[in-house]
Amino acid sequence: MRRKIVAGNWKMNLTFPQARELALRLNTWVKANKPIAEVIIAPSHLYLEQLNKDLMNSSIKIAAQNVSAMPNGAYTGDISAEQLLSIGTKLSIVGHSERRAYHYEQDKYIGKKLTHLYENGMSPILCVGEKLKDRENGDHFEVVKRQVKIALERQNPEDLIKNLIIAYEPVWAIGTGRSATPDQAQEMHAFIRKQVGEQHGISVANATTILYGGSVNAGNARDFFKQYDIDGALVGGASLNIDDFTTIISARK
Repeated sequence: MRRKIVAGNWKMNLTFPQARELALRLNTWVKANKPIAEVIIAPSHLYLEQLNKDLMNSSIKIAAQNVSAMPNGAYTGDISAEQLLSIGTKLSIVGHSERRAYHYEQDKYIGKKLTHLYENGMSPILCVGEKLKDRENGDHFEVVKRQVKIALERQNPEDLIKNLIIAYEPVWAIGTGRSATPDQAQEMHAFIRKQVGEQHGISVANATTILYGGSVNAGNARDFFKQYDIDGALVGGASLNIDDFTTIISARK
């Protein structure tokens, strides 16, 4: 069954006191308002252990922003799935466009990250999306198809049906103030679900939660959530503001 999720990617923002305050205020709001959507936050790796303790009895789930494809060894600065799990973190974003662009992560390497997470009983939030030139050239479907296909090609369908979240984030809409129209987003979400089905069967496709990301804000979230194949959102900058983020969460009915 598809889950309704609103996730906040805090990226490289907030000091620890600021992040803790925001997490605790969000927890108070969630307890009081009991939103329909599951709420996930992805703070800095530095804050994961303490926030997992702070939110131990909360319905809010905490995700890492990244994970290594390697289980251990001489990989300075990397963090393994086993290490994340040891501090209570059971989710991780993988394949975000900023990792692809600034750290040159390729599709096969991102697929290895998924495998590493599943081997440790963790769940990925797999990010996919095209650049502006891809859309302008009419290559956007092919680009996203390749990203999904390669990331999922070595995965066990039993893992996918239980623990797969995909976030479609058109790169040209991330942090730019631009966003795809709800119709454009729905078209791509339906395409992604079809691709998952062709690879791993209709049951996996129907169970896959697909989020939209790319300048989601309090003003446009409701229009995106009206679309059949949009199950929620991966929110960037707006998740740093408690009022904006809770408005987006409330919009996911």
